[in-house]
Amino acid sequence: MNIFGIGMQELLVILLICLLIFGANKLPEIGRAFGKTINEFKKAVKEDKQ
Repeated sequence: MNIFGIGMQELLVILLICLLIFGANKLPEIGRAFGKTINEFKKAVKEDKQ
């Protein structure tokens, strides 16, 4: 699996660092906010193309 040139080991290290910084309780909230931001960006790009 290769996401944006990042391998599985690097992805796990990044997730572990996020877990240590933000704590387990904040991660779902951060993930939802990130997902909403990406969806809004996709909508804006789609509207811009039209």
